[in-house]
Amino acid sequence: MSSKWRRTTANQTMSTINLGSLDKIPLGQGLSFKVGDLEIAVFRQRDGKLFATQSRCPHKQGPLAEGIVGGGKVICPLHSHKFELVTGVGSEPHECVKTYPVSQANGEILLQV
Repeated sequence: MSSKWRRTTANQTMSTINLGSLDKIPLGQGLSFKVGDLEIAVFRQRDGKLFATQSRCPHKQGPLAEGIVGGGKVICPLHSHKFELVTGVGSEPHECVKTYPVSQANGEILLQV
């Protein structure tokens, strides 16, 4: 497999998964995807930048894809905690979300897991 589709890091192999058309996610919104055993939320800011995190808030398991997206953050729809989309750091330092590399090519969403 070419390095375009798989990258090896310290004791970890990452694969690129094509999630389909970028048009699935309107600007300023998120959408949840099932990838194997994982549920991942992919966000598309109004400026077109893509971000991906675990789909559930660690506090009350709120569906982050349904939260408000902007300024590099997502706000949980259940309790208004904010999470940085780049780092996953939350407004409560002990509550963070896992982030995933995501990009787009030729109008398709490419997620690395």
